[in-house]
Amino acid sequence: MSFTGPSVGPGGRTARRALEFGRTYVVRPKGRHQATIVWLHGLGDNGSSWSQLLETLPLPNIKWICPTAPTQPISIFGGFPSTAWFNVGELSEDVPDDIEGLDAAAAHVANLLAAEPADIKLGVGGFSMGAATSLYSATCFTHGKYGNGNTYPANLSAVVGLSGWLPCSKTLKRKIEGNNEAAGRAESLPILLCHGKGDDVVPYKFGEKSSRALTSNGFKDMTFKSYNGLGHYTIPEEMEEVCAWLTSKLGLDGRST
Repeated sequence: MSFTGPSVGPGGRTARRALEFGRTYVVRPKGRHQATIVWLHGLGDNGSSWSQLLETLPLPNIKWICPTAPTQPISIFGGFPSTAWFNVGELSEDVPDDIEGLDAAAAHVANLLAAEPADIKLGVGGFSMGAATSLYSATCFTHGKYGNGNTYPANLSAVVGLSGWLPCSKTLKRKIEGNNEAAGRAESLPILLCHGKGDDVVPYKFGEKSSRALTSNGFKDMTFKSYNGLGHYTIPEEMEEVCAWLTSKLGLDGRST
């Protein structure tokens, strides 16, 4: 499933592009540090807005890292530049995924997590395009490799996707089937997907299909939450769900009031 278009140069060849990531915002834990989560914003946004929201959550044991995506030409905007984790075109299951951009974004997430202490549980989450990048990171973790074949280094303990979709869903079965290590990681990785039924940007069916694709490929710890009337944004009820789920799955000490 794809909301993407590759970076294509003259003659139809995929053009390599240098990406410069923007500013990273960090929300430090107010209590004992037990987990670090990289949280990824949506198209055209930056790390600052989500860091401000995450700071208000009653999760004192989590350190949040909120990077800002590179500014790059985006197909859906007619080539005009925007902050984006990868290139996006029409919302379609038949458009090729921007593997190069997805790999670069997933590698940036892994690099941000690499400096965390060994006893800290690691996670990735995001909204919209950020959710898609988080789910792509989840598939890289289970497969043990990025799309380009390089080793994926991070050990993920939780993945959250709000109002997003699963990139490269058609190749997921091939990556896991017959690979016992990948199947084991898929089986034990907790994933939470949330989607509004009124979403007019990334339609609800994409969230639903992403959930089904993950479940059917052995991701047994998959939770899918839907919200009547919710558009392409988040609401307190949804964030409350995220807080409860993270506290449970990461075994956090407890929530602050």
